[in-house]
Amino acid sequence: MHLAPRYFVPLAVVVVTAACWLIHPLHWALAVMVPVLLLTLWDFGQNRHALRRNYPLIARIRWLFEDLRPYLRTYIVESDREGRPFTIDERSLVYARAKGDISTHPMGTELDVYSDEYEWLGHSIAPNEEAPKSWHVRIGADSCAKPYDSALLNISAMSFGSLSANAIEALNKGAALGGFAHDTGEGSISRYHRKHGGDLIWELGSGYFGCRTRDGNFNPDLFAEQAQDDQVKMVEIKLSQGAKPGHGGMLPGAKVTPEIAEARKVEIGEDCISPAGHSTFSTPIELLEWVAQLRELSGGKPAGFKLCVGQPHEVMAIVKAMIETDITPDFIVVDGAEGGTGAAPQELTDNVGMPLREGLILMRNALVGANLKHRIRVGASGKVHSGAGMARSFALGADWCNAARAFMFSLGCVQSMKCHTGECPTGVATQVPWRQRGLVVDDKAERVARFQSETLKALREIVVAMGYESPWELTQHDMYQRIDSAKAGPLDEVYGFLKPGQLVEDPDSTQYAHAWRVARADTFRRVF
Repeated sequence: MHLAPRYFVPLAVVVVTAACWLIHPLHWALAVMVPVLLLTLWDFGQNRHALRRNYPLIARIRWLFEDLRPYLRTYIVESDREGRPFTIDERSLVYARAKGDISTHPMGTELDVYSDEYEWLGHSIAPNEEAPKSWHVRIGADSCAKPYDSALLNISAMSFGSLSANAIEALNKGAALGGFAHDTGEGSISRYHRKHGGDLIWELGSGYFGCRTRDGNFNPDLFAEQAQDDQVKMVEIKLSQGAKPGHGGMLPGAKVTPEIAEARKVEIGEDCISPAGHSTFSTPIELLEWVAQLRELSGGKPAGFKLCVGQPHEVMAIVKAMIETDITPDFIVVDGAEGGTGAAPQELTDNVGMPLREGLILMRNALVGANLKHRIRVGASGKVHSGAGMARSFALGADWCNAARAFMFSLGCVQSMKCHTGECPTGVATQVPWRQRGLVVDDKAERVARFQSETLKALREIVVAMGYESPWELTQHDMYQRIDSAKAGPLDEVYGFLKPGQLVEDPDSTQYAHAWRVARADTFRRVF
């Protein structure tokens, strides 16, 4: 645990006192009283902190408990199911699977099954034990020269720079060991992504890192050079992310090391800016035309985009653009507002963006309602950490899932909430060399692969128990939710699910009538 500089003087007092006691016990009083008196006078005279002026020395105790509060709350105060953003039980499940420990639970569920939040998946009297041992989903089947057979659980977008070199190495080596994909995040492809050869999904954010001109615009030649590498399997445009949808970012120049500059194709020591929006397109049609261009420049690899759903009419505008141009992305990843590995403005994190469930249902309805779902694979990302969570996403229309924080836990993350400070105690989210040293790549890579494998086994157990052949057979009818303490029913009694073609044939019969009416293929704005 890192101690703030404000504790240095009190700690020095303790050290000096202990030293004086060892030298001569009678000197301890003088050794304590003189520094304490000086510290009290200092607090009384300074003019930056009102509490220290009014309550010299004593006010420092408040700081100590303020810094200790997250740790005391997590390990002493909270129950196993109260923590945020992940509870102790949720983290413990990931740790157990990553380490190969027993992840079973005795004495039945601890959940309140009569609470309004409870939900469950319906099992079958005739389980299907003959279901396949594993599944893959083909992405880009019809439109790509090089479609990708994706695992059903992949590593979600986390950039080098946000994560340490050792963390990136361990994640990618784990992906190589387990045969699944590793999303680069918008920080582009670093030497640490390349080292172990794991499959990569190259994410392009608004900064176009790794394929940008000197002034920050998209450079198609640089893109083609990297995208055609065999290690890159898919290309993903980041429209928005769950942690801070509609918000850009900046990596200060002081943090732009030679390695980060090399990966991002920026200058060492210069501020690295990600604008809030893209400069390559400004309309839904232009977005789809860029998707097609990326597919061609990459040599025929699947190209798509990721977004946290915000305005329903914008999704409808993209769907209308697909119908008008006959250009479809190979995949769409829906990121929920509950997702997010990095730091973001709290107002955005807490108040902006659609949660995964609602976003996934809206995207499923838009594609099914426009008869486009068979051409586009849908990924789900947002606090996915278990086979049950994956099953729920499949029931809502997902074809595969991505996870970020769960894979961080598999690396040893303890949710210290220090990601944005560079003081991560486990070496996952820091660029400080001595902090990274604790993360041993070979050991953690095995944990990454084991967590992914054991989670997919848990998903299979659910599919078998429900009597199905694959997770794609799950629908909203298999998922039940309490409507109130006295009534429960399948999810389609809570949310509306459209029939194929319903959105284009009879939009007024749907809950999206207004969004469809004000959406146009040539603009993201509402048109009344």
